[in-house]
Amino acid sequence: MRLNAHLLRSTLVGALGGLLFGFDTAVISGTTQQLTHVFHLSAGALGLTVSIALWGTVAGAIAAGPLGQRIGGREALRIMAVLYLLSALGCALAWSWPALLAFRLLGGLGIGGSSVLGPVYLAELAPARLRGRLVGLFQINIVAGILLAYASNYAVASLIDGGAAWRWQFGVAAIPAFFFLVFLFGIPRSSRWLVTQNRIDEARAVLQLMGTPNCEEELKEIVDSIHVERAARSEPLFRRKYRLPIFLAITIGMFNQLSGINAILYYANDIFAFGGFSGLSADKQAVLLGAMNFVATLLAMSVIDKLGRKSLLLIGSVGTAVCLAGVAAIFHAHSHQSNLLGLLVGFIFFFSISQGAVIWVYISEVFPTRVRSKGQSLGSSSHWIMNAVISGFFPWVAAHSTAIPFMFFSAMMVLQFFVVLLVYPETKGISLEQLQHRLGID
Repeated sequence: MRLNAHLLRSTLVGALGGLLFGFDTAVISGTTQQLTHVFHLSAGALGLTVSIALWGTVAGAIAAGPLGQRIGGREALRIMAVLYLLSALGCALAWSWPALLAFRLLGGLGIGGSSVLGPVYLAELAPARLRGRLVGLFQINIVAGILLAYASNYAVASLIDGGAAWRWQFGVAAIPAFFFLVFLFGIPRSSRWLVTQNRIDEARAVLQLMGTPNCEEELKEIVDSIHVERAARSEPLFRRKYRLPIFLAITIGMFNQLSGINAILYYANDIFAFGGFSGLSADKQAVLLGAMNFVATLLAMSVIDKLGRKSLLLIGSVGTAVCLAGVAAIFHAHSHQSNLLGLLVGFIFFFSISQGAVIWVYISEVFPTRVRSKGQSLGSSSHWIMNAVISGFFPWVAAHSTAIPFMFFSAMMVLQFFVVLLVYPETKGISLEQLQHRLGID
C-alpha cells in the first residue's frame, strides 16, 4: 500500500519531531566556547551546562509514557513542542547562567518526551505494512537534525561576528519548533489510544483516514492486543528468568555512551580547538561529522537485517577502538593533528553502523511482549543516564588531560567487543518466540 495524503502529513509531522530532537541535542556543540567566555564557566560548570539538558531528557523520557497514555500521544507531543519553543527562545535570550540552565532543562524534557512519544505515535497511527519504515524515519530524522544543527552553527558563525552568535545558534531552533506546534493541530489522534479510551468509532474513522486496508480486522487486532497488555501489566521485570535480557539492555545502553559518541558530538568544537583548529574551522569540521553520521546511519539501516546485530556490534567495536586510540595518541603526543578529523570521521562511521543503528532494535527484541515496554524503558534509562554522566565529566577530565577520555573510550570499546562476542546472542532472522526460547524466558 501507498501513503495517502493524511498519512503522509502525519508522518512528516512526526519526522519534524525527530528533526527537533536531533537539532536540540547537538546545537550546544557550537556554543560551548562562547558560553565559557560570556558566563566565565569553569570546566565543571560547562559540563553542567551541557549535561543538565540530558538529566531533563531522563526525566522527560520517564514521564512521557504515563502522560501519553493519559492524554494521548498527539496532545503530549504538543506539550513537547511548547517546551522546544520555550527552550529555544529562552536560551537565545538568557540573561544569566542560571536562566540558561533552566531553559536547557526545559529543552531536555522536550527531547526525552519526544524520544518516547514520537516513535510510539507513528507506530500506533501507521498501517502494519508501513510501520517499520515510518518509525525508522524518526531515527533518520534525528541524525538529520544533528547534521542540520552543525550546519546551522557554521552558517550563523560565518554571518554573525562577536559574542552574540551563540544566541542566534540557540534561537534558530524556535522556527521548526513553532511549525511543529502548528502542524500538530492538523493531525488526528492515534487509533490505538482511542481504543484504550473505548472510543471505538473514532478509532475506526482514523484507520479509514489513514488508508488502512481491512479496517475491521486491524481494529480487532488493536483491541485484542490492548487486552493482552492490560493483563500483563502486573508482570514484574526484575525476575531471575529475565536476568540475561536485563543484562543485555543495560550493557548495550551503557556501552553506547561509553564509546564517547555524545561527548564527541556535544564538544566537537572544543575537541577540534584542542587540536589547533580555529572556531569557524571547528564548526566546519563538525558539519563533516554530522554528514558522516547521517550517511552511515542510512547504510546501517540497509544492512542490519543482512549482516546481523551482533556482527555489526563486533565490527563497530574494533573500528571505534582503533579510531579512539588514534585520537588519544594525537593528544598525548601533541603531534599529527592533521589526522584528527579523519580519525573522528572514521569513529562516527563505525559507531553509526553498529551501536547507533543496533541499540533500539536490539532492546526491543530481547524482551518478551509482556515486559517489553518495561525493558525498553530500562535500556533507554541506562543510555541517557550514562550520557548525562559522561557529558558532565568530559570537560573536567579533558581540562587535565585531553588524551585520557579517549583512552578510556577506546578501552571500553575493547571491553564491549569481548562482552558482545561471549554473551550477546545474534537476533537476525530469528522470530521473537524462538529468541525467547534461546534466552530461556519462555
